[in-house]
Amino acid sequence: MRIRLQGQAAQIAFGRRIATHLRPPCTIYLQGDLGTGKTTLVRGILRGLGHAGPVRSPTYTLLEPYELGAMDLYHLDLYRLSDPEELEYLGLRDLLDGRSLLLVEWPERGRGALPVPDLTIRIEHAGEARSLELTAHGPCGRVLEAHLWLAE
Repeated sequence: MRIRLQGQAAQIAFGRRIATHLRPPCTIYLQGDLGTGKTTLVRGILRGLGHAGPVRSPTYTLLEPYELGAMDLYHLDLYRLSDPEELEYLGLRDLLDGRSLLLVEWPERGRGALPVPDLTIRIEHAGEARSLELTAHGPCGRVLEAHLWLAE
């Protein structure tokens, strides 16, 4: 499924739409070059899940946790990860408790240590717009893709 979004506000709105159908456990890989808006999309998802506080890019911390009532969301940015084994030190296994959402930027840097994604979202520059390609891999991803496809 391919979607074209014009501007940051459209990316946040699309993240909110994703949040409407997002249920744990679910792992989403966010792929794309620097500046394509991966964290912007996460911000929209968090807003859609009711988080009103700041949304920071975990570029330096690698992990930003968000408690959202009955579920937790973990936003990982693995851009600065030097070895996938470092994820063990972050307590990745503890995050996979069945009540968590895992949003992972730069997942290729954690290959072999990360769970298989339910959904991969590839974001590319398209002039001033962004082109998003969604690929479902697991149950959560197929549900999301179906609902988002119907909304288009």
